[in-house]
Amino acid sequence: MAENAKQAEVEATEAKSAPVVSEAKANPEKFLADFNWHNYQEGIDEVDDLQLKEFEKLVAENFVDTLDDEVVEGTVVHITDRDAIIDINAKSEGVISLNEFRYNPGLAVGDKVEVLIDVREDATGQLVLSHRKARVIKAWDRVNAAHETGEIVNGFVKCRTKGGMIVDVFGIEAFLPGSQIDVKPIRDYDQYVNKTMEFKVVKINHEFKNVVVSHKALIEADIEEQKKEIIGQLEKGQVLEGVVKNITSYGVFIDLGGVDGLIHITDLSWSRINHPNEIVELDQKLNVVILDFDENKSRIQLGLKQLSKHPWEALAEEVKVGDKVKGKVVVIADYGAFIEVADGVEGLIHVSEMSWSTHLRSAQDFVSVGDEVEAVILTLDREDRKMSLGIKQLSADPWTDITGKYPVGSKHTGVVRNFTNFGVFVELEEGIDGLIYISDLSWTKKIKHPSEFCAVGDKLDVVVLELDVEGRKLSLGHKQTTANPWDKYETEFALGTTHTAAISEIVDKGATIEFNEDIVAFVPSRHLEKEDGSKLKKGESAEFKIIEFNKEFKRVVASHTAIFKAEEVANVKAAVKKAASAAAEAKPTLGDANDALQALKDKMDGKA
Repeated sequence: MAENAKQAEVEATEAKSAPVVSEAKANPEKFLADFNWHNYQEGIDEVDDLQLKEFEKLVAENFVDTLDDEVVEGTVVHITDRDAIIDINAKSEGVISLNEFRYNPGLAVGDKVEVLIDVREDATGQLVLSHRKARVIKAWDRVNAAHETGEIVNGFVKCRTKGGMIVDVFGIEAFLPGSQIDVKPIRDYDQYVNKTMEFKVVKINHEFKNVVVSHKALIEADIEEQKKEIIGQLEKGQVLEGVVKNITSYGVFIDLGGVDGLIHITDLSWSRINHPNEIVELDQKLNVVILDFDENKSRIQLGLKQLSKHPWEALAEEVKVGDKVKGKVVVIADYGAFIEVADGVEGLIHVSEMSWSTHLRSAQDFVSVGDEVEAVILTLDREDRKMSLGIKQLSADPWTDITGKYPVGSKHTGVVRNFTNFGVFVELEEGIDGLIYISDLSWTKKIKHPSEFCAVGDKLDVVVLELDVEGRKLSLGHKQTTANPWDKYETEFALGTTHTAAISEIVDKGATIEFNEDIVAFVPSRHLEKEDGSKLKKGESAEFKIIEFNKEFKRVVASHTAIFKAEEVANVKAAVKKAASAAAEAKPTLGDANDALQALKDKMDGKA
């Protein structure tokens, strides 16, 4: 009985379980979804071994192995304030922090995302996933593939950095050099931040995990095709539209749509300019003409001014020699100044045509760059496009009535303008210069160079000595404005006059003494001897007799020795006269008289 009952119970159990197993096989997804895993773990629902094995088999066949490190795709099933719940078809759903989706603020339920199982189960039994790690793994696979195949990838420009930008490509931070952003120079990097752009992976350093991308490479590929098409159609004289790409001190680079051309600064304007930025600005659209190019058409010379008529051709026909014109000083050279009288039309004012003055000066003394001046047209050659101008012609020639204003002997005041070794040029008025020879500067001073006497800019009183109207020359004198002091000295220092002075200098063959500021007399060595036989020394004061005076050559010679020699002669003459008187009174003999005379004669000759 007991055995039969036990057998019946087993059969009943098998009968109950048989439909369950067949239902699990028929619809495993429904079976797994309806299976109460909690009750099973708590022991509420008992499951026999056969049913449990069937369940584990279905789990292995239908769910992801959470021990596998491969990247899998999951679906967002729920989003909280902090996390996203992801279904990866595992035994349980996983969780990922929303911080990993900052690059994708539009994440929504139902989106497919790639994830990597980070922690199989946390302390609460929750499956922890990582989207960031999955992106990095997949990103490197994609980046390597893009580098090998040349595939164009999308990247998000995150921020600026030194030398370029940081770009997010598949979750990897790649470097975009500033030179690889565009084919033209970039002036504002910030305009690209927070933008999604297309790039080409140009370099990968696996050792340092560095990726370099380029947007310029994509543009160049397109430009290269355009460039071939444009170059093939280039012809001299062709007019094209271009954009100012770069401005330098020597010219402007124009982008013709993939081909660059240069407008030299001289081909920008018919007028003179100091820098191209006076005419054009960056990114400006211009029509330009092709002037020339090399055989490979890689260097293209462009022109801008050639699109307008040459200013000389537009110069009014009524303009003629003798007309007065106004213009601006654009260039100054030593020989003159160039005046722009109309846009692109210049005339030269030679320095000799700036003033009636004849002494040498440079153009900078008359005008400066930027000055507005009026001038007279002296010559005009339309064929050679040359014009000479004059400023001095606007005023009367001062030499016209020179004889009336500056007759010979008239006194005037002039300004020292220039020196030569032989004299001084003095300007009496604009255009009237005269020369004072060095010998006519002073009556008394011996001048080796005019700079010893005066300086440029000094005012001097002068007298007109000679006037050559035809040669436009004036001879002036300064010393003639005062009386010649040597006329007075001729009387004051006449021959035989005596004066007291000190020895100034001992010189070769004698010494010099200064009687006043004008007269320096020479004393020969033998005339320095004193009465006691010694000679005068420097600084020693004594009496001197003038023994030579030459007004013409301003030469004065003096002697100290002559002072006491003259006294001796006078004494001898007095003694002779006295002896003669005494002899007459005593009526001496003829022999006695002869003896007395001989004695006096010997004394005069310096004998004992």
